[in-house]
Amino acid sequence: MLPKEYRLKSKAAFSATYRIKNSFYKDGIVLYAGKPKTDFETTTRVGFVVSKKTHKRAVKRNRLKRLMRESYRLMLKSGEVGAAQSYMSLIFVGYEKAVGKSFDEIQNSIKDLVKRLK
Repeated sequence: MLPKEYRLKSKAAFSATYRIKNSFYKDGIVLYAGKPKTDFETTTRVGFVVSKKTHKRAVKRNRLKRLMRESYRLMLKSGEVGAAQSYMSLIFVGYEKAVGKSFDEIQNSIKDLVKRLK
C-alpha cells in the first residue's frame, strides 16, 4: 500500500489537478499531472480513480485501482519515477480498456506514462 504522505485525498486537490489539463494516455490509463513544484521538499501526491461508468462491478474497479497503485509503489521504491517527482500531484484514471489487463501490462503502461512527464 502507498504510504499516507503520498496519497491524494481531498476533492479540492483532485479538482485542482484536473483543472491544469496536463494529461497523457496509454492503453486505457490516463495520467493527469498537476502544477510543477516550487518547493522540492514536499512529496508528490498521487490519486487513483476508476469510475463506475468504467465497469459496474466494484470488484473489477478496485482490482484495477490496486494494480495501478502497486505498480506506482514499486516504481517509487526502486526510484524509477524520475520527472514525476517534480509535480505537486498526479492522478491515474483507469478506463474500460484497462479493466481486464494483467499486472505486467498495467505496469508497462504506467511506466510509459511516467516517462512522458518532463
